Amino acid sequence: MEDAGMENGETNKDSEVAPALIAVHPTQNSVAVAVGSDLRVFDLLGGCAVSLVDDSDGSLHKDSIRAIRYGANGKLFVSAGDDKLVKIWSTESWRCISSVCSEKRVSAVAISNDGSYVCFADKFGVVWVVDVDGFNGDQDFVNKKAAPLLSHYCSIITSLEFSPDGRFFLSADRDSKIRVTVFPKKPLDGAHEIQSFSLGHTEFVSCLAFVCTHECPQGFLVSGSGDSTVRLWDISSGSLLDTCDVREKAGLLESKEIEDRYAAVTDLCTIPDSTLVAAAVQSLQGIILLSCDLSAQTLYVAKVVSIKGDAFIPTSLGTSFSSELLWMVTGASNLHDSQHPCLSRVKVISGFKESGPDFVQHGPIVLEDDEIPRGGKLLKKLQGGVSFDENYFLTAAEALKTSMSNLLIKKQYSTEKREFRKRGRNDKKIKK
Repeated sequence: MEDAGMENGETNKDSEVAPALIAVHPTQNSVAVAVGSDLRVFDLLGGCAVSLVDDSDGSLHKDSIRAIRYGANGKLFVSAGDDKLVKIWSTESWRCISSVCSEKRVSAVAISNDGSYVCFADKFGVVWVVDVDGFNGDQDFVNKKAAPLLSHYCSIITSLEFSPDGRFFLSADRDSKIRVTVFPKKPLDGAHEIQSFSLGHTEFVSCLAFVCTHECPQGFLVSGSGDSTVRLWDISSGSLLDTCDVREKAGLLESKEIEDRYAAVTDLCTIPDSTLVAAAVQSLQGIILLSCDLSAQTLYVAKVVSIKGDAFIPTSLGTSFSSELLWMVTGASNLHDSQHPCLSRVKVISGFKESGPDFVQHGPIVLEDDEIPRGGKLLKKLQGGVSFDENYFLTAAEALKTSMSNLLIKKQYSTEKREFRKRGRNDKKIKK
């Protein structure tokens, strides 16, 4: 998931823990991993690590990165997070062509399908838009400022997505809502036409993705949630088409040690040229592959791909239009009392072209490290090393569970406690 910042007034130190993120170039030219404030990029075509150039303020990110995203055409890359900076990069030179300031910490980003607009959400529930129309390679966008696009009214926004045809802009939040908004012709003037609300989740919505094929280009929306379900939607009407309880299907109910809130779906990634959706679930060492029957408008578990022998619970997933590879990362930053505050581990799954009984019996497999494109050289760059203590990643997984719960599970306060918190809110203080 693209994680969120903390609420106004919250100071719980666990909320500082941030998950490792991964993003893949649309044609798999490069792969990016963010862990903490560190942004790592590897050039798959050139077979070398990328050196980022940022002349905007003399430094890269200063705090945990919470969202990364390639544009659909691969020319732009965006990173943003707790330092309230949204950095827009050219993927040709990997220079930061614009650094936009946010009023609050940033929790999610998206790029319009034509690459003309960058949208980002802050922890206060406001979505902002930046005009980058006309970018043709490597020119800088100086003094770019964001304009408000829409608001979820004080609810942390967890995910942003454009529909496959670019007509709609989707935003999900901590209050279990998915808002479908008509993306306006003049976004800088705001988005005022709501197409629908997709309501049905009982906990925070953590991630969004679209399943579409050549026969069904408009596709259907799938969403993951803290309620341990993946749901299928028709966004034009907001209708719930099907629900799949992944916690039950993955066998996590068999473990008495796993609490309900620790089976949250943390990320979704659609497999190109198929109706498969990969889901990352807390406490599951592997992924769940769901299949969407677009004609019947149903969703079901096709296979659970387990990762044997490693403490690998994916925190983020990524793929490209031109490859059958699914990239995964696990890890976290700002782990307290850890000698390795910002480590990550990358794995890749291949073999999605199989169909029928062969898919279920053999199906996708987890590649060995030396089978991953560019092998050890890539892993050394994206992971920060090639060998780690597995206990680190178990500790990271537990810390992320607590962090997500503190951030996104709604808290119940007494009337007296609510009044006390209101008095201490920064936005209520009188500015001198």
